[in-house]
Amino acid sequence: MQLYTILILAFGMSMDAFAAAIGKGAALHRPPLKEAIRTGLIFGVIEAITPVIGWGIGLAASQFIMSWDHWVAFTLLLILGIRMIVQAFKKDTAEMTEAPRRHGFWLLVTTAVATSLDAMAVGVGLAFLQVNILVMALTIGAATTIMATSGMLLGRFLGAAIGKWAEILGGVVLIGIGTSILVEHLGLLG
Repeated sequence: MQLYTILILAFGMSMDAFAAAIGKGAALHRPPLKEAIRTGLIFGVIEAITPVIGWGIGLAASQFIMSWDHWVAFTLLLILGIRMIVQAFKKDTAEMTEAPRRHGFWLLVTTAVATSLDAMAVGVGLAFLQVNILVMALTIGAATTIMATSGMLLGRFLGAAIGKWAEILGGVVLIGIGTSILVEHLGLLG
């Protein structure tokens, strides 16, 4: 994978964390930078771990499906992208802003795990593409840390409505990357 593809994937994967962090930031009264960084780090660390777990699962299964691995990666990214878009349209703005005034560690961990499940599925797909999973995981973790920290800080100004559009963009990016992988492996662009 090329650097720009890795960065696009990493920031695409971080969009759901960004959307969740905006909701968390909107619920707090002017969240301080310390709380935003804490939230970003929790989200980033978990988001960096989950693709490695998925990659391990995918690697174990890769010998059985190597000849159609590009279809697996495409299908996983397509499903996850569509899921993110559908979930964004299902969320009610009031639902996103009903977070508690003070966010405990375990609440943030639970939210981070929920938003990183797609990263685990992407990790499964990455096992079939001969990528350096450590570079990928660290990039996804760093992007998520940046996006979740920014989301917390932006949440107090923008509110939860922008989170919906960030999640839609993340879904579109995942679908685009899946399509790119499929086109590249099928040699359609020549």
